[in-house]
Parts: sequence; structure tokens; C-alpha cells
Amino acid sequence: MNTQTPLRFDHPPRPLSQRLGAILWPSFFSACVATMVFFAFVDPLALRDMTFPDLPMTRTLGYSLGFFMFWLATAASSAFTWVLLRPASRFNRPLRPE
Repeated sequence: MNTQTPLRFDHPPRPLSQRLGAILWPSFFSACVATMVFFAFVDPLALRDMTFPDLPMTRTLGYSLGFFMFWLATAASSAFTWVLLRPASRFNRPLRPE
């Protein structure tokens, strides 16, 4: 009589390119939308004057910095979601009777 418990199915790991794409593409899209909405109401030069008035900056640089900051924030959110959605079977080993 077999007393061992059967192993549960473990999802195969995703390729790195697929994992990066699942994190970076939605965050890129979200950063684009957030940049458009934010800079529709805020002028980058006015923001610079309120925060760092001595910093030489053009509007284009302000838009670029804003976009990459939004992308970093949304990529962190996507990465955290990916961490939370990983299968529990990779971390919770089934208990086997001794």
C-alpha cells in the first residue's frame, strides 16, 4: 500500500522575457496615461520653480523626467502584483508523513 501523498501540480516557471514584458508593458502604458493627465494640468517649468528654482531645465526634460518617474512607480506596482500572484506551490512544500 502506497502511503506517500501525491505531489501537486507545479506551474512551470515563465521565461524572463515574458516576466519582464508582463511587468514593463502595462507599467509603460500606465505611465503614458499618467504623464498625459498630470502634465495637462501642471507645467514642468512651474513645478521646477516651486521645487528646485536653481536647476536649469527645459520643458522637454521635465516631461521626460516625469514620464520616467511615473514609469518607475507603475513598474514597482506591477512587479509587486507579479510577486503576489506567483503560485504558492513554489513556496509551500507539501508535508509528507515520516
